[in-house]
Amino acid sequence: MRNRDECERMLWDAVERKRVLEQDFKERRMSTKGNAAVLRNYTALRGVIKTLRWVISEIEEEPLE
Repeated sequence: MRNRDECERMLWDAVERKRVLEQDFKERRMSTKGNAAVLRNYTALRGVIKTLRWVISEIEEEPLE
């Protein structure tokens, strides 16, 4: 089982990765496959961030809702 500090570090890492993906998407011209990969990873990170916030009790709403 992970402790709170580990979850918070994972949360900040996920937030930073999402920020980098968003910046790449806005600043670079990519192929259709590249765009799809960035959007897929960005969307996945949104779910990771929501789940980690729920785990460390930052939000009350369950991640699956």
